Amino acid sequence: MLPKYITRFASLPVIFFLCFTAAETTAGEVVDRIVAVVNNDMISLLEFEEALHPYSEKVRSLGYDSEEEKKTLAKVREDILNQIIDQKLTDQESRRAGITVNEKEIDAAVERVKSSNFYTDEELKHTLAAEGLTIEDYRSRMREQIVRSRLVNLEIKSKIVITKDDVKAYYKDHQEEFQGGKKYRLRNILMEIPSYADESQQLEIRKKMEDILAKIRKGQSFEKLAAQYSRSSSAAEGGDLGVFSSEVLAPELQEALKKMKSGQVTPVMKTDAGWQIFFVQEIMETGGKSLEDASPEIEEKLFNEVVNKKFRAWIEELRKCSYIKVIEN
Repeated sequence: MLPKYITRFASLPVIFFLCFTAAETTAGEVVDRIVAVVNNDMISLLEFEEALHPYSEKVRSLGYDSEEEKKTLAKVREDILNQIIDQKLTDQESRRAGITVNEKEIDAAVERVKSSNFYTDEELKHTLAAEGLTIEDYRSRMREQIVRSRLVNLEIKSKIVITKDDVKAYYKDHQEEFQGGKKYRLRNILMEIPSYADESQQLEIRKKMEDILAKIRKGQSFEKLAAQYSRSSSAAEGGDLGVFSSEVLAPELQEALKKMKSGQVTPVMKTDAGWQIFFVQEIMETGGKSLEDASPEIEEKLFNEVVNKKFRAWIEELRKCSYIKVIEN
């Protein structure tokens, strides 16, 4: 199983798969080449390595033994290649459908990201630079995301219907979700503890977290610090974890939350995932929801489940109708 930080697309088979390595000249210069063909599009080695790099670096930092690291890297390479192939296929379908995005729409999307993360222009540039991206690179990626979203709306979402019977059945089978009680909207900052870390290394990571906690208590934005330091998958969203009932949380976190108010942070806590700081963004006292009250929430949940299922089926059908080949080195 891959580590949780990797967002996986389905690992569908391709014609060949090898562990790609960059060819080099005698001067050490990386030579680009084609690693895969997707209909009329090519995937270059540089494109592949650029997408792979942050994940391979993460795997290498986890302290696996050499054999386990080798197996994990091979699986990551396979998943990243399949992800790029899926992107090529959806891009081809987007062009076929004539879907376009203008500069004003990209401007608006970038502004939404800045607003949700409380970034200035300079802070956004600095954050992107830390990931090896320019603002032009980011705008290009944003354009691709918008185009793909519109394609999904056109090909999948517009054809989905959730019936009242579907909603009623879900409500009946999941009544515990709609009981009343206290709920918490939480954010977190996470630093993982590598499996190989000794006591002094664990304390060093904790010291970094204590420094971050001190910054929060001095008034610095939790969201900005989460985006900068957290290793959680929600870091880009300012550590937003969503809304939870107390009973689904770990016992130590439940205990801490009993004494907390909205706007407060926990001490640095050691959890199964690593050292964490939690921020209580909001505490909500909720009553039980009737079927009528819960229907919009249930409909959205069922809709998203169907979208994900149909998207995978749609991608698989595209693959069957496409020429996909990974080039043997």
